[in-house]
Amino acid sequence: MGVPRATYRLQLQPGFGFDQAAALAEYLHDLGVSHVYSSPYLQAAPGSTHGYDVVDPRRVNAELGGPVAHQHFSERLGQHGLGQVLDIVPNHMAINTADNPYWWDVLESGPSSIYARYFDVEWDAVDPHFRNTVLLPVLSDHYGRILEAGGIALARDQESFVLTYEDRTFPVSMPSLATLLGAAGQASGSDELAVVAEHMAALPTGRDETLRERRHRLEEVLGLQLRRLLATPEIATAVDELVARVNADTDRLDELIEQQNYRLAYWRVAREDLDYRRFFDVTELAGLRMEDPTVFAETHRLIFDWLATGVLDGLRVDHPDGLRDPRAYFERLRTEAPNAWIVAEKILEPNEELPANWPIAGTTGYDFLNLVNRLYTDPSGEAPLTELYEEIANEKRSFAEVAEEAKRQIVSEVQASEVNRLTDYLAAVVIGHRRQRDYSRGQLRAVLRELLIAFPVYRTYVEAESGTISRADSDYINKACALAISRRPDLPGDLFEFVADLLLLRVRGERESEFVMRFQQVTGPVMAKGIEDTAFYRYNRLVSANEVGGDPGTFSATVSEFHEANVNAVKHWPGRMLASTTHDTKRSEDVRARVSTLSEMPAKWRTEVKAWRRLTASGRGALLDANTEYLVYQTLAGTWPISAERLLGYVQKVVREQKLATSWTDPDEEYERAVSEFVGGILENQAFVERVDQFVAGLAPAWQVSALAQALLKLTAPGVPDIYQGTETWDFSLVDPDNRRPVDYDMRRTLLDTARMASARQALEGLSHGLTKIWLIHRVLALRTRLPEAFALDAAYQPLEVRGGRAEHVVAFMRGADVVVVVPRLLRRLGWPRVEWAKTTVQLPAGTWRDELSELERAGGRVALKELLDEFPMALLVRSS
Repeated sequence: MGVPRATYRLQLQPGFGFDQAAALAEYLHDLGVSHVYSSPYLQAAPGSTHGYDVVDPRRVNAELGGPVAHQHFSERLGQHGLGQVLDIVPNHMAINTADNPYWWDVLESGPSSIYARYFDVEWDAVDPHFRNTVLLPVLSDHYGRILEAGGIALARDQESFVLTYEDRTFPVSMPSLATLLGAAGQASGSDELAVVAEHMAALPTGRDETLRERRHRLEEVLGLQLRRLLATPEIATAVDELVARVNADTDRLDELIEQQNYRLAYWRVAREDLDYRRFFDVTELAGLRMEDPTVFAETHRLIFDWLATGVLDGLRVDHPDGLRDPRAYFERLRTEAPNAWIVAEKILEPNEELPANWPIAGTTGYDFLNLVNRLYTDPSGEAPLTELYEEIANEKRSFAEVAEEAKRQIVSEVQASEVNRLTDYLAAVVIGHRRQRDYSRGQLRAVLRELLIAFPVYRTYVEAESGTISRADSDYINKACALAISRRPDLPGDLFEFVADLLLLRVRGERESEFVMRFQQVTGPVMAKGIEDTAFYRYNRLVSANEVGGDPGTFSATVSEFHEANVNAVKHWPGRMLASTTHDTKRSEDVRARVSTLSEMPAKWRTEVKAWRRLTASGRGALLDANTEYLVYQTLAGTWPISAERLLGYVQKVVREQKLATSWTDPDEEYERAVSEFVGGILENQAFVERVDQFVAGLAPAWQVSALAQALLKLTAPGVPDIYQGTETWDFSLVDPDNRRPVDYDMRRTLLDTARMASARQALEGLSHGLTKIWLIHRVLALRTRLPEAFALDAAYQPLEVRGGRAEHVVAFMRGADVVVVVPRLLRRLGWPRVEWAKTTVQLPAGTWRDELSELERAGGRVALKELLDEFPMALLVRSS
């Protein structure tokens, strides 16, 4: 089916699986999308509500219905002319469950496992005591205390032996069982069991692939023999008695545990000592070595089958920045799926470009999302809202300063183990360079921390082995080095410069290349955890700007900047995805539209928020900080009405993500109780509730028309528009898990049935309950179906001239040769709906134009905005002659 016309994102989870999704096929077809875009549905960890914790890529998720339901889902979509795009997760797998057969085998056999090459594990630890073992930081207390309290035990499940801890199980390696099984063979008089034990003790070890395969075959044979022997009651009884004796003897149990290929440890140890690459700070998600062709082939086999047979038309690739070499990964993907539509979840910083050598259609749309958000943020509100924020929260720092502080905390705490491993790689490099070898590990670590903090983008894409580096990456590295040196003149400048030379490939070698590639896999998590998951919850000047891929320090964007970005997209990434809400956004598009409206009315917002503070002063308490309080008020402005349960859940996440008074790893119960009491109290404060209700009602219809205008831009700009589940009507969701709540599709079906028959005026009458939004989406998607050439990859984007006193409030452009889009912006400042357009006009190309929204015809030439937007507040014109 080629490039999708439009996609609709579905968040599959237990309770909303393939059968429920299949039931939406007719509705989604009628809405006008061409593809269902599903969250990951390969086998995930039990109970997964998002699918990013894959445990077995060879299977369809059983909790979503399994292969039979998946086939029915696919067939149902096909019957209604819908294709599929699938979200895939190549960077990592979930390891917190025995359901992952790959990781289980690695724990059982260590570096001798046939799957040892799959995971990015540091088998060669600096400390020889921990070599060839994987650290498992899963215990609630120190290992010795848990063991001595009887918290860990040996257990038998038929022929398999496991260690148990709470609800977790861990495999026991065959060699470590040899003594126990040998003794059981002697006690039961089974010479055969004794021989099996001898063979277990003699299993080959090593990292040679032939040896690994041989060991794997021997383990399978020995397992079958053991199962047969344990079917004999006398032998089973002897084995179970010995298992009981081991459990009764702490020292013997400890000795057995010490022989395993993993080290059970206190969960806090992960902060500094973790020896495998993980996804950000999630120890339950282990990084995959996707650069290995065997790993790539094994984990993508089912996906490629679906692409080859037409079940899938496209892929959304999650977190490619975590991969060692993203370009090589995408090239391999493209080779296997030459006709697939592939987009990457790549977060671009302001002015950063997607690598031009990636053979994909573009990003998943965070760059577009943030540009549109800034376009609908009033620049005149920046100074007064900054002043108000400084006054209320006593926050006079810029966002850049807040971000630096957050990243500094991340490299010292959350990502400390990653920094320590990177230090090991740098130490291995400097030992071979006489001018640097005398620097201490402390100095190496300090310099690396500063470079990571100073890094201006998520990562570079230097290909160290081939010696390839782009000009942009050189600039980022030099910029980071200069900034780091300026911040820390107390650290040796020549060491900073040496590391920069490594990253710039001026110093080459095998160890040097490994360091470069590892460094690039660390900058992304530091940026993500520091900015997205910390600073975005600390800096609350205008929270609609705190969005993934955004820069809250950049307040607004001009119409010309919007046009320039779209002209560039046509040239380079015409098949990109266009998003406005995703499963990762901090706030839905409609929440952001409401909050951004505050930028157009800073004086009224100042008066209002101060009144709110007076009404809630008695419940504030000494512990609640004003910064969080101000965030709560903006959240209410964006989501009202909201239930206490949702707001309390959100605010708890906020204060833990801030990592100031409390956190996920070190929750402060007293502080969190004070925050919860404040939030619960204000929602029971009748005077406060009435005032909030009145204020939010006053934001309409300006915010609603702004939201509609943003939707129209997404549906007509160069690229493939995506509609996140439920957002075809008004949706006031917050960050996950709030945005995975059930969607009322019965209500949406009813609205769509009404919308399909409604005129523009009738649609506007339903502005308050979302009819207008689904009406607009349906009409635009119908046009995209009827005139695909206007939105094709080669369709031009041409800004149209707008003149007059309100020209800055208009975005007008032409798609292809026959479609024109005109939308208003900054509507509250315009005084919407009572707008004086001050003779503002737009220059339409020659011809006769029919408005797909108002259904009126217009002649080409200079047209007054007052006339053009009289029937409906935006225009979608099609040349009729």
